[in-house]
Amino acid sequence: MEGRAQTGVVGCVHIDDYARDVIRKHEKTRKDKEDDRTRHVLTLQANAEPVILSFRDDPRLDALITDGVQAPPLYDFVTEDGVRQRVWAVTDPAAFVEAFARVPVVYVADGHHRCASAWRAGEELRAANPAHTGREEYNWFLAVLFPAGRLRILPYHRVVQDLHGLDPAGFLERLREIGRVVPAHEPSPPRPGSFALYLAGRWHLLVLEPASIPDDPVRSLDAALLEERVLGPVLGITDIRADPRVDFVGGIHGTPELERRVDAGEAALAIALHPVTVEQLMAIADAGGIMPPKTTWFEPKLKSGLFVHTLDGGASAT
Repeated sequence: MEGRAQTGVVGCVHIDDYARDVIRKHEKTRKDKEDDRTRHVLTLQANAEPVILSFRDDPRLDALITDGVQAPPLYDFVTEDGVRQRVWAVTDPAAFVEAFARVPVVYVADGHHRCASAWRAGEELRAANPAHTGREEYNWFLAVLFPAGRLRILPYHRVVQDLHGLDPAGFLERLREIGRVVPAHEPSPPRPGSFALYLAGRWHLLVLEPASIPDDPVRSLDAALLEERVLGPVLGITDIRADPRVDFVGGIHGTPELERRVDAGEAALAIALHPVTVEQLMAIADAGGIMPPKTTWFEPKLKSGLFVHTLDGGASAT
């Protein structure tokens, strides 16, 4: 996509590794969503698409992946969104299994609810099977594992319906109490700790003082800083999960979508964030922390339907 490729390994991971935190999380799940996806798995008796996992770069796995894409692909096509999708067969699974055995932990990048539902479905099927051996397909769920260096995270932007009783000039004045505010020459923040804001037809840049940013893997994230210093105290948004005045725009849509929403009167303010890094994501998961909602957007994505893992048979997960 746009000249950038992401190459990962598709296979099955074990539900016990999810339970033991070998597959590490950084996001809270909602029970209603877990319930819905668990019913989906049990009804289909299948994982209909892989979750996205990541792991710290490993030279041996990187070499295996590089070698694995030298042969002609099994499938090679461009989808309607302009993304080229290619699939290669792994000719020596044992080499990958051996290499992954030395990877201590992996991280959920995208698919927390699907991971949780796969674990729940597996536990239900274990309990319902008096002849359970541990080798059944329901002990595994479908994933694509990306080395951190091959995974791209796009920002997740915010749009706000109103300025909480302030006019644009008054809002910018409040921001000057928080950090340096200057006209923005580009609609994207240049670094972490800075935010590009679009209101009344113009872009502005809010830059926080680096010394004011806490040395904490979660509170130092731009999404957390924005919530703590702007959305809450200035705009009165104290719960971004529930407040209908705030909405989220994935980075794939770009800053033109932010401008469109404000110019069309759908929002009074758009805020472009700098993307988090995979290393930040992993550090938060290692610390047992929870990222703010709507923080990461992954592109390009695998198309659903390319891979399906059936729980009542099919190819062996091992």
